[in-house]
Amino acid sequence: MKIDEKAIRKLAELLDETGLNEIEVVEGEQMIRVNKGGGSVGTAPAISMPSDPTVPQAANTSAPQTTAADHPGAVTSPMVGTAYMQGEPGAPSFVKKGDSVDEGDTLLIIEAMKVMNPIKAPKSGTVTQIVIDNGQPVEFGDVLMVIE
Repeated sequence: MKIDEKAIRKLAELLDETGLNEIEVVEGEQMIRVNKGGGSVGTAPAISMPSDPTVPQAANTSAPQTTAADHPGAVTSPMVGTAYMQGEPGAPSFVKKGDSVDEGDTLLIIEAMKVMNPIKAPKSGTVTQIVIDNGQPVEFGDVLMVIE
């Protein structure tokens, strides 16, 4: 991958202008991630890269994002990674909507840096909503599902 210093500098400037901690831009098989470091990474809208990689485009913020405040029984992601609803491809999901769970039951796993991290039920109850899809990237604090 050819490193485009101008694009990285533009993205760094955009971080300062927007107050974000991290920006990731993907075009085809190429990806650029600029991170201020220190501090936690918040949920940010994706930024698409135009054909000229030195000119970042505005983020699409038209879709409302689900927050933990919307759901009193929300189970949120403790990390950034990829969420999987089953332990391996073709296996049954750990849970589905309507299932009863006990505190400590595995709800899903989040892969982060090639490590599979089980996400456990924080309380007993019924899964009333699954907010994410299998294989979906998640950020710290994203709502994964709701247990009531």
